[in-house]
Amino acid sequence: MREISALNDGWSFRAGFDPAAVAERLDGLQVADVSLPHNAVDLPFSYLDETSYQRAFTYQRLIAWDDRFADREVSVTFDGAMADAVVYLNGVEIARHSDGYTPFEARLTEHLQPGDNILTVRLDGSENAAIPPFGGAIDYLTYAGIYRDVWLQATAPVAIGRLKIATANELLDDKAVDVRVDLVNPRGLALDGVLTAVLGDGSGQEIARVCVPVAGDSTHLRFSGLKGLQLWDIDAPTLYSLTVELDGPAGADALTSSFGFRIARFTPEGFELNGRKLKLRGLNRHQSFPYVGYAMGRAAQERDAEILKRTLKVNLVRTSHYPQSPYFLDACDRLGLLVFEELPGWQHVGDEAWQARAIDTVRAMVTRDWNHPSIILWGVRINESADFHEFYAATNSVARALDPTRQTAGVRYMTDSEFLEDVYTMNDFILGNEELPGSNRARTPLRDQREVTGLRHPVPYMVTEFNGHMFPTKRGDHESRQAEHVMRHLLVLDAAYGDPTISGCIGWCFFDYNTHKDFGSGDRICHHGVTDMFREPKFAAYAYASQCEPADEIILKPVTYWARGERNIGGVLPLIVLTNCDEVELRYGSLTKRVGPDRETFPHLPHAPVIFDHRHFSPAELGVWGMRWLDGEIIGYLAGKEVARVRMVADPLPTTLEIAPDRLELEARGRDSVRVIVRARDQAGNILPFFTESIDVDVHGPARLIGPARVPLRGGTTGFWLETTGLPGPIRLTVACPHFEPHSIDLAAG
Repeated sequence: MREISALNDGWSFRAGFDPAAVAERLDGLQVADVSLPHNAVDLPFSYLDETSYQRAFTYQRLIAWDDRFADREVSVTFDGAMADAVVYLNGVEIARHSDGYTPFEARLTEHLQPGDNILTVRLDGSENAAIPPFGGAIDYLTYAGIYRDVWLQATAPVAIGRLKIATANELLDDKAVDVRVDLVNPRGLALDGVLTAVLGDGSGQEIARVCVPVAGDSTHLRFSGLKGLQLWDIDAPTLYSLTVELDGPAGADALTSSFGFRIARFTPEGFELNGRKLKLRGLNRHQSFPYVGYAMGRAAQERDAEILKRTLKVNLVRTSHYPQSPYFLDACDRLGLLVFEELPGWQHVGDEAWQARAIDTVRAMVTRDWNHPSIILWGVRINESADFHEFYAATNSVARALDPTRQTAGVRYMTDSEFLEDVYTMNDFILGNEELPGSNRARTPLRDQREVTGLRHPVPYMVTEFNGHMFPTKRGDHESRQAEHVMRHLLVLDAAYGDPTISGCIGWCFFDYNTHKDFGSGDRICHHGVTDMFREPKFAAYAYASQCEPADEIILKPVTYWARGERNIGGVLPLIVLTNCDEVELRYGSLTKRVGPDRETFPHLPHAPVIFDHRHFSPAELGVWGMRWLDGEIIGYLAGKEVARVRMVADPLPTTLEIAPDRLELEARGRDSVRVIVRARDQAGNILPFFTESIDVDVHGPARLIGPARVPLRGGTTGFWLETTGLPGPIRLTVACPHFEPHSIDLAAG
């Protein structure tokens, strides 16, 4: 049977590459022992230099001969290495891969020898114009390193290469599953034997079994008459497993994949999931993290999916602008978070060889991910690029041929673009353009799709970016800017909900990210996110979260720091309260006002914000705001009953230093990690937005701190990740900060 083991530990690493020494052990003072995922050059939080990793690096590891390798196929699979990789075994080149976002396999079989074998990987982190996404300027960084997992695999000489699972009759009681089993046979042996496919439920219980003889390189089989099975949906993401076993003369093998029953379809009248209309509300995600770039493992990837689904309450994420971690996609499957996945690129399209590589990436992306029920759309156009008919006809053709069950899309920002895909996807940044010199356009959240497409008839249509660079907002920015940031997200969301021909909209973006010098705020950060780089929410995050139903979570978030002198005009009016409550009551001194959602401004949102402004107060009442500054209370009501309350204090003082790890129990093995957020709170529990002291972090036990041990609070909060070192035991985390006593918290690696 197949044996797979992680090959993440025991690597040697050195900057530079010597082609004459690929069969020799790395040595010298500059050699480091590292484990994977690994970032070739760790970077500062801001004001970084991306050229520091745009060079060659060498990774090396010994693979000891094992008698179990005899008469078997042995290979190493790299889930992701940035960017141009060449793999050698004992000095012989065995694999080459120039796509930093898709997996590749290096076959070891013919070059393994008794004793120690030297596996060497040369990575070139240069922005090579021959390789997508490079050749032009890109608004994100492509951190060099073997930044995803590596696996050692031993199989029978004839093995199962991949499974392609397609469901049928999804909305009927008698469901069906069609499976294509592709075999790998590098030695060209005779293909014979039996394939047994076992369909299982989420607990591993067998539902059905089918046996068929091997029929060449690809064998098709079918399950039919499947009764009592559940759909995969965003609120009930039911998953099933399929295990295929091969019993042949060359040996046995098995491969398992999960999948779900669902129908996802974009139409001119909107998006439908399992036959019902669903308005898509999403955010764009990069896969980067502070200090270590792309090199974060399973736990961090899964946590991002959880934040999107459970904290920000979105139902869709776009993997801008490249295929992302399988762990992230697996988590989206389990959580019920829809995914729009696209090929790597940003505006630039290279020559024919470049385009051929991009087409290969489409092929690799689709075949890697075609069994994920969360993925509803393949992005087959370079983000915001010009029209290239032959190139995009080819990318569409490849995706449709490989996976006819999903539609294709192509993200652009120009109007009247050639429409070759199934869904017209547009980055609509019209909101804000009215502020440009010479513009005579009224404030418009979104354009009518016919104005964008240039077509006379409606087509399947979705907005894939908005806001972002049009109004970058830092977490601790002025309150008036924060309020405008919120309003811009709300206006676009409302416009999308009000237009049935728009399937949905995806805001730019989930979190702030490091970028090239050509973009961002001069600190090498694009402050475009609704959260900061540690995924800590800004006020605009609650524009999304407040659209969830109260049965899911009560949201009550006033968009204010509650200070009389923070705004240019003084006071806190107009006061936006992001909420899914029926009514909100504001109490300030002798004033009490209860107000409902602002349906005049936001008629289409599921849950419009409550806005307290001068309309709600008499001249005498307005005078109260100009007297001595007082505490305030904001109270949320559902059906006349109080369900939430927020107290704002007039004299906030540093009272509590909150240390909030996402969890306390970690796995010792596999470089598990946990995010820790530190917040300075006042006596009412509100974050102190202008508390900018630094914290000192101390870790004792089998864990290490990712990043520096001293970090400043930004907007009253900061964060970091802890990573286990491979040993079990207790972990003591201590955070010290002026104004507070040192505070410790206990975690454990087991």
